[in-house]
Amino acid sequence: MFEKILVAMDSSGIGSHVVDSALALAKVLNGHLMLLHVLAPEEENSPGVPGFVGVDYYPWRLDDVNISYRKQWDEFESECLEMLRSRTSQAVAEGVKAEFIQIPGSAGETICQFAKNWGADLIVIGHRGLSGLSELILGSVSNYVLHHATCSVLTIQSKVVESPESVKTDGMESRTS
Repeated sequence: MFEKILVAMDSSGIGSHVVDSALALAKVLNGHLMLLHVLAPEEENSPGVPGFVGVDYYPWRLDDVNISYRKQWDEFESECLEMLRSRTSQAVAEGVKAEFIQIPGSAGETICQFAKNWGADLIVIGHRGLSGLSELILGSVSNYVLHHATCSVLTIQSKVVESPESVKTDGMESRTS
């Protein structure tokens, strides 16, 4: 059924939950996991795009900014590779065939293209639950993958944490005492 499972993960908190879910599924189905991380400047923990958010050019020279950005990007890339190695080792230790790859690019497009080329039966991906203006501005990788993948897609919803004194009903928030 689902023998080749592509796990699209990022460095956010939901990435770990996505891998755990895919690992549990692979154990039951005797599946092969491919953990994929796409290096993209729009990712939550990435250094971003050089010359934009948080960069003050004065009194820096442009060369200094580029060197600083490259160092941040190299650190981000290394941290993500270590995350992939660690999660792959965990899967192998639990008896699941697993490997990993990290590719730079646009997340949604890269995930769909890699899944097609690898022959994935299923893509497991996280969903942060963005909607409205946030989704319009930031985009939704999971939404893109759902609409463009050539195989089945399983979205793992991020866990919403609500304080015990806050209860949402019909779009309105009420407090309990």
